[in-house]
Amino acid sequence: MNEDKLRKLLELFRDSDLEEIEVQHSFWHGTRIRLTRSRAPSPVAPAASMPVAPIVSTTPPEPAAPAPAEKTDDGLHEVLSPMVGTFYRAASPEADPFVREGDRIESGQTLCIIEAMKIMNEIPAGVQGEVVEILVGDAQPVEYNQALFKIRPD
Repeated sequence: MNEDKLRKLLELFRDSDLEEIEVQHSFWHGTRIRLTRSRAPSPVAPAASMPVAPIVSTTPPEPAAPAPAEKTDDGLHEVLSPMVGTFYRAASPEADPFVREGDRIESGQTLCIIEAMKIMNEIPAGVQGEVVEILVGDAQPVEYNQALFKIRPD
């Protein structure tokens, strides 16, 4: 994230009624930015309100844990959704999908994104192999532990 975008984000936060905002994006190499307004203890008598300065903290990206997987009767691994959210096959509407049916994948490779509470979460593969089936349509809601992909492991 460049300095101009960070300044714009700070201005938008300062001018909003939000108490907290967290931004994480793969284009920023996993950088996560959280802005939180500090809350002063409530005074006993009414007092004039004072402007609250945002607190900026950047944390290194958390290592992505492979998506949970279950082995099916046919020997395939099902990649399960680790959260409730919206399933996206690509990083943006104009971008190519992360994977297609028939693609060879490596363990840890990003398979999709699940948006939860306006945060984009990359879902990595837990096994190396071939994508046999994509079980969810793009921009469709998914539930916790819902099967997303079938993978034929190597």
